[in-house]
Amino acid sequence: MENLPIGVLAALVGLIGGAVLGLAARLGDFCTLGALESAAYGEDQRRVRLWGVVLAVAITGSFLAEALGWADITHSFYHTIQWSPLASIVGGLLFGYGMAMAGNCGFGALVRFGGGDLRALVVVVVMGIFAFVTLSGPLAHLRLLIFAQDPASAPQGIAHWLSARSGLSPLVFALPIAAGFLAWGLSYKPLRTDPRRVAWGVAAGLAVVWCLIGTSWLYGESMGATGVEAPSFTAPLGRTILYFMTSTAGGITFSVGLVAGVLVGALSGSLIRGLFRWEACEDPRELGRQVGGAALMGIGGTIALGCSIGQGVSAMSVLAFSAPVTLASIVIGGLIGLRQLIHGFQPE
Repeated sequence: MENLPIGVLAALVGLIGGAVLGLAARLGDFCTLGALESAAYGEDQRRVRLWGVVLAVAITGSFLAEALGWADITHSFYHTIQWSPLASIVGGLLFGYGMAMAGNCGFGALVRFGGGDLRALVVVVVMGIFAFVTLSGPLAHLRLLIFAQDPASAPQGIAHWLSARSGLSPLVFALPIAAGFLAWGLSYKPLRTDPRRVAWGVAAGLAVVWCLIGTSWLYGESMGATGVEAPSFTAPLGRTILYFMTSTAGGITFSVGLVAGVLVGALSGSLIRGLFRWEACEDPRELGRQVGGAALMGIGGTIALGCSIGQGVSAMSVLAFSAPVTLASIVIGGLIGLRQLIHGFQPE
């Protein structure tokens, strides 16, 4: 292992974490838009309450790993870039609305593509392209003009902010928050009595912790040549597309392994449940809506520095200031989009 390039090792960390997340999505029904839709219109909160389990495990594991010296979460970009509330709100709303129009977030599209849905491949490609259009392409200067991304002078996290002012360990503040999420999730009896979902929720949370620990170790070993990272599916989609086009020039990263891992996990989960089948779009209007939604997700996710998983789970696992605001904005944007699709903004 010590003879492998750092990029390959980072990709292996991502591959394992991504595979677990892909399995959790297929075998545990872990899905952002599905959770919103079933809670708002299906009168079933199991999928949305599962997020309480995922976040409780991710927060507890991340801060325990930091306390033990296994993870350096303050070096993740969620902490090193000065938080912009405007970017979180605008980017989150754009991402959430686009998610509803596309029928999936970036992570969900990867999962569906792993199950044979060719429409989801279109969403993944368009989202990845528009992420880089916004990150380093024609929209980059406008993005930075409106949503400045300055280096932070102190960790941009709730627990670390409280720690700096109290002298107590960040773990002291993280554990009650994690306990609150767990209590919220398991207080819903239909989820509490569904051990399969709960177990995969735990696995999804541990996948985030694994990625933080693995990339923290690599960060130290490489003297900062690779970053401390956790699952996210906006810019990583674009990076993966670029790698597939230019791999002979090198450039394999955590992002490439993560995306590949989700596809492997989703495919495996689909085969285990007997759900794999090829699907395509028969209605060009539907495909147009999905392409538009994917473009909005690529733009919004880049502005907000993460998607529903990147900000909603990974950033929340380190209790970044941006996480609750961005996640709330994504939820609001997603609910607005779902309402438009179902009711057309007309009074019920």
